[in-house]
Amino acid sequence: MHIRLKEAEKRGLEMAHWLKSRPEVLKVLHPALPECPGHGDLETRFHRLLGAVLLVLQPEYTKACIANMLDNMGIFGMGYSWGGFESLIIPFNCADYRTATTWQPGGLTLRLQIGLEDMDDLKNDLAEGFDRLRSAL
Repeated sequence: MHIRLKEAEKRGLEMAHWLKSRPEVLKVLHPALPECPGHGDLETRFHRLLGAVLLVLQPEYTKACIANMLDNMGIFGMGYSWGGFESLIIPFNCADYRTATTWQPGGLTLRLQIGLEDMDDLKNDLAEGFDRLRSAL
């Protein structure tokens, strides 16, 4: 188990950095990124990270654009996970149930779980999805 979790941590961070370079993405939320809220608590509260990454899309993208993006994903399945072996993606909005603070990310959000598939294949799958996202504008 510790080998899989260590790999999930590495892959999640690699994907977070790759997503930051995408023009469709407004921001990436991953606790290991210094610009992520809560980053300062990382060393004191967490022993290991997993492959979960939250991305905020540029504000021009709509729910219909996201639906177009997620249709025909080749590797990413739809769903939630906290450290599973398969890569998953799902639209995510916690505004309705977040009570301590308001949630205003600046755009629609997608939650990704990065699994153990080949990283180039995962990036290509997302790149093709981003093509579909843009084409829906």
